[in-house]
Amino acid sequence: MLKKLIRGGLRKVGFDLHRLLTVSNPAFQLLKGLERFQVDLVFDIGANTGQFASELRRIGYKGQLVSFEPLSVAHRVLKKTAERDPGWIVHEQCAIGDTDGEIEINVAGNSVSSSVLPMLDIHSFAAKGSAYVGSEMVAINRLDSVAPSYLQNSNRYFVKVDTQGYEWQVLDGGRETFAKAQGVLCELSLTPLYEGQRLWMDMLQRLNSEGFTLWSIQKGFTDPRDGRTLQVDAVFFRESFGN
Repeated sequence: MLKKLIRGGLRKVGFDLHRLLTVSNPAFQLLKGLERFQVDLVFDIGANTGQFASELRRIGYKGQLVSFEPLSVAHRVLKKTAERDPGWIVHEQCAIGDTDGEIEINVAGNSVSSSVLPMLDIHSFAAKGSAYVGSEMVAINRLDSVAPSYLQNSNRYFVKVDTQGYEWQVLDGGRETFAKAQGVLCELSLTPLYEGQRLWMDMLQRLNSEGFTLWSIQKGFTDPRDGRTLQVDAVFFRESFGN
């Protein structure tokens, strides 16, 4: 009876009440994987303003979070978002890639589509407001250069990579870090969205060759004009680590 009353009240203001299920909630599905592999630290690469980390917290993840974001405006918002969470660290503003130095990043109108790589028309046409509006010079670091300082008290970590076509370079710059990771969440593009990016088959083959098993595929970027799926989010774990 109480549940019906609560659900009725929520529906009046446009919400509904549902049980969290791995088959219907991507964040909860990921959480169950993190619990299975006893992950106590998540590297959030390409954090933007903290959407991914915030959702992990809302869904029940209680471990450490370390977020990386290259854009100055998004980084400021990210720091503000994380400041009340003692378990959430925001690394100094930088991109993550295959070198240590500086790099120019293209700033998208919607912020989340910003990338080191040139954007192709199929992306800008499919996502209104995603076209580049400027650029910014930022620091860039290899994950292998910055991760060790966060791993002193963690042996079971997970890496989320959302770098808009630059995922291959992140893997190149984090070989040692990825070699000991429990798992990875990575965007896979089914068709080229950025100039020079590696597509889903290359990414699958590489991660599989490095010991990761494809655990789940979650809905990503769809072209609203014709319903074509352009990107998906893929979760990988090392099954040997779960034993």
